[in-house]
Amino acid sequence: MTGRLTNDRLSAQFAFLNEADKLKRVLRATTLCDGSRAENSGEHSWHLALYALVLADQAGPGVSIDRVIRMLLLHDLVEIDVGDVPIHSANGQAHGSAEVQAAEAAAAERIFGLLPGDIGAPLRALWEEFEAAESPDAVFAKSLDRVQPVLQNIESGGGSWIDYNVTRAQVEARVGAKVARGAPGLWDWVRDRLGGFFPD
Repeated sequence: MTGRLTNDRLSAQFAFLNEADKLKRVLRATTLCDGSRAENSGEHSWHLALYALVLADQAGPGVSIDRVIRMLLLHDLVEIDVGDVPIHSANGQAHGSAEVQAAEAAAAERIFGLLPGDIGAPLRALWEEFEAAESPDAVFAKSLDRVQPVLQNIESGGGSWIDYNVTRAQVEARVGAKVARGAPGLWDWVRDRLGGFFPD
């Protein structure tokens, strides 16, 4: 009986991991730093986890980088069902809308529900904490999620900003406030580099 329970548990765990592989098929508007192709959401999640590890010194008091890394590895899994909605696209207003939030919640229910409850429930709770962006860990994680595409656009010579005719005011409004909330020093550094793309 124990062997069967172990097999059932492993089957559920691998079902989730195989489902998570689909995140690699979700293409984002942001390109790689060299501009050679679009980044996928799996790559984005890995890169953000590395951002958290390397930029831990930019986190505020009480932030647990281990928890931030876990959030960032999980935060976009719902895009397997919902896809990516770029904040600067023509329908960027859908980003964060009630309709998108409901679709993402349903996706979270399905995807985390593939796991045994003792694993899936805490992972789902971490995803929800990230989405709420109220805890110090989630605020810092959101800051990194917003700043990474900015840095890749800078590195690639404008990237998706060119594609979507983005203005500096849009970057400041849609990105700056969220980054500054969790990593003010990071936003100061990035803002100084926006002038090359958005002359005053």
